Amino acid sequence: MADIWWKAHPHDLHRIADRVSSVYVERSHIDRDENAVVIINKRDTVRVPAAMVAVLLIGPGTRVTHGAVRLLADSGTAVCWVGEQGVRMYASGLGPSRGSGLLYRQAWLVTRPKERLSVARAMYGMRFPGEDVSTMTMQQLRGREGARVRKQYQLHSRRTGVPWTGRDYRPGDAFAAGDDLNRLLSAANTALYGICHAVIVGLGASPGLGFVHTGAATSFVMDIADLYKAEYTIPLAFDLTARGLTDERDARLGLRDRIAQDKLLGRIVRDVKDLLAPDGVEISDIEVNELWDEKVGAVAGGVNWAGTEGSFADTVVPEIIPASMGEEHIAIIGPEFEGQAADQPESGSEAADI
Repeated sequence: MADIWWKAHPHDLHRIADRVSSVYVERSHIDRDENAVVIINKRDTVRVPAAMVAVLLIGPGTRVTHGAVRLLADSGTAVCWVGEQGVRMYASGLGPSRGSGLLYRQAWLVTRPKERLSVARAMYGMRFPGEDVSTMTMQQLRGREGARVRKQYQLHSRRTGVPWTGRDYRPGDAFAAGDDLNRLLSAANTALYGICHAVIVGLGASPGLGFVHTGAATSFVMDIADLYKAEYTIPLAFDLTARGLTDERDARLGLRDRIAQDKLLGRIVRDVKDLLAPDGVEISDIEVNELWDEKVGAVAGGVNWAGTEGSFADTVVPEIIPASMGEEHIAIIGPEFEGQAADQPESGSEAADI
């Protein structure tokens, strides 16, 4: 997904030969026409072969029919309901034919201390470019990260002139405590979590199997989001506070705009894949129906195995093949609703909270 928020002309979609990683739809109607998903708005009508899409991101002002969702599920396409440009994730659904290769790989890594530490080091290495973290313990890495974040707060405080007295928030109710700057940080971080959550679910990984964080249903989401806070949410919160924009919605809108400008989602996709499946690691992403077996690993599902105990001569174990998800993202965004300002969401839609 080299250009996740690159907005190709919608009529070029039918010429894309490979399955794209994701399609983002906003202010449109999604319906089904035979084996294609039809996206309709006042400006365009776009037909997208359902099997071409790995994940469909449904943004504000969008309606989708039962027939379209059923087709996407049958095609193994993940569906995520998100806020503008992916900020916030509200719900998701996975088609039954999605491969579990990436999820198995993640579970294998997180349940082996040596491999888990290697992934955690790789995560911290992404935050400390040019530094060798290959021999650091988790305690050393946490201390190094704490010092880096503290330095970031001090740097942006001097840059913007906004006083910094320390991070202040209440777990479970991030907006209930703290000054304006802390509330903006919490709002921006929450939006960033939603973006990372949508990407992780869309790729078929688990949001709960974290490597640095643990014990929460979104541990891996927090792991991934921490890679970008120093670059996005921290400077954004200081910039907004310096300009007197202290509403939590200002943080969400500001982060949304920077995501679109920097094509952040494409970077998140690449980072998640590189962490879980670096070069040379093969991931099965094919549709299979198998039964686990303690001797051979897996046997075919949908077969009556009565009378075959102890005999596996005819068992065929599917070949593990590299993941072949495409590297593009398409955004289809309908025109502004009549009477709607360019920076204002549709009244009564999800976007009212963006």
